[in-house]
Amino acid sequence: MQPQEQKAGTARLGTAAEWLGYLSVAPLVACLAGIGLLSGLAERELAQRIALGWGAVLLALTGGVHLGLALGGRLPGDPVRIAAAVVPSVLGAIAVVMGGQRGLALLVVGFGTFWLYEHRSLGTHLPPAYLNLRRHLTLAICILLAFAMFVSDGAGLS
Repeated sequence: MQPQEQKAGTARLGTAAEWLGYLSVAPLVACLAGIGLLSGLAERELAQRIALGWGAVLLALTGGVHLGLALGGRLPGDPVRIAAAVVPSVLGAIAVVMGGQRGLALLVVGFGTFWLYEHRSLGTHLPPAYLNLRRHLTLAICILLAFAMFVSDGAGLS
């Protein structure tokens, strides 16, 4: 999808891509509400596990985008960049296995670290519209996962 230029000069992706990106954080909002508001311990644990799983999927997708771009010749495909594209999937899997607040914390660190890598190492290779959307999504995801971690503590979850 081609970026669209806004009046302020910032590039944007098409509205469908943006909506899908922003809707991808909705399950994390629901999980945060579940952790904090559900009455039973088993239900709160399930909401926390879903947040972990969905966060891991989203983290893996960030690396998958880079892998696809490298395989398609849109990003330099050197072995270091290919390895960096696989790291988010590995971190997501480790976070799911760790579980609980530690897993949520690892996801926050993983998203933040990959965002730094993406913007500092690949910023010149990626479209501004993509980088703008990724910044917003990463910030939203990190905030929601961090809140889920803190609310988990208050809900009696490890």
